[in-house]
Amino acid sequence: MRGAAGPGDHHRVSVVGIGEDGWDGLTRAAQETLRAAKVIVGSARQLALIPDLGVRCEQLPSPLLEHLDALVADTPGLCLLASGDPMLHGIGATLARRLGPERLTVRPAVSSVALACARLGWPEHEVSVVSQVAAPAAVLLAALAPGARVLVLCRDGRTPAAAARLLAGAGWGSSELTVLERLGGPAERLAGPWPASDLAGDQQAPAGTGFADLCVLAVLARPGPDAAAAGRAPGLPDEAYQSDGQLTRREIRAAALAALRPGPGQLLWDVGAGSGSIGIEWLRAEPLARAVAIESRAGRCERIGRNAAALGVPALQVTCGAAPAALAGLAAPQAVFIGGGLTVPGLAETCWERLEPGGRMVAHAVTVESEQVLHRWHRAEGGQLTRHAISYLEPLGGFSTWRPALPVVQWQADKP
Repeated sequence: MRGAAGPGDHHRVSVVGIGEDGWDGLTRAAQETLRAAKVIVGSARQLALIPDLGVRCEQLPSPLLEHLDALVADTPGLCLLASGDPMLHGIGATLARRLGPERLTVRPAVSSVALACARLGWPEHEVSVVSQVAAPAAVLLAALAPGARVLVLCRDGRTPAAAARLLAGAGWGSSELTVLERLGGPAERLAGPWPASDLAGDQQAPAGTGFADLCVLAVLARPGPDAAAAGRAPGLPDEAYQSDGQLTRREIRAAALAALRPGPGQLLWDVGAGSGSIGIEWLRAEPLARAVAIESRAGRCERIGRNAAALGVPALQVTCGAAPAALAGLAAPQAVFIGGGLTVPGLAETCWERLEPGGRMVAHAVTVESEQVLHRWHRAEGGQLTRHAISYLEPLGGFSTWRPALPVVQWQADKP
């Protein structure tokens, strides 16, 4: 197999989105793009939707992403068929990243999201879209909030029941589920709505009928009394995490995330991650961000993975090793959080050196020795030092009193 397209492979690639209404549903421009192609590549289902155009047709290689670069490089005049809008969690978006827009022509059809919203009466701008085509099922959990409307792009006909079991297990079994099959075509069908707890009890629908592989799951989120954490705002309840005590408490966590300022595509290093809460809430706050949790203890590394999955961000990368050595092979971050290990020689220096210009570094200290490190960094690099002292109301005999938590000193600075 060849690698990515080389300097001489500058031919254009076309992508045509096609719906269940087939050839008749295509725009004239999309039809002309297919007629002008030298090779049309698509799934068997997609190829069956177009007439004989006198153009060579081939089925998509499998696995597609592993063969995509070679397919593009070796096939001048290539036109790829895609379902609906290729730029919405589709092959068009992947090719745009790899080739650039100057080598790509995309002819989108109506997306399954637009069709689903039209059938349900949901305004598109009020809907969250989650793809489970290639991602773990747990990504749905991060989109949940009371009253949220979520559309799940399904991998196959088994996805709705699997999602229902996930929701029921996380305390969202009262959520209302509707399955929309083969949208836009003559075999279109809407099934439901059902409570997630009902659909969770069967691999198929409660009525005993299976779902088509080409389907979308609509979720109207309704939490139960034991529902797992909801919403993307930083500061989830401490109880949302499995922990051995190494957990940044919610009020301090919220302050840290405010200083870190998650952004699309930005990479966070969560150094001394403990239970993984900072990296997890960075990803929940900004779904297009990336994060690496660096933790030296194997047991904690496993716990971070469990927390990330339970809170809907299984994409959190966990690096098990002692910093600064464990940082050597990681991509340069745009943000760094140091929750522990400030007194380790070279750790803060390595993080600051690797931090990209314009990036943010936030560090917490609870001991006098680590606080001294932050004072030195503040004198050298500026930024802001704050001291957070929080007390919690607790019982004292028959009365109540304020129990102070350990004060936390926070340093935050932007790298010039």
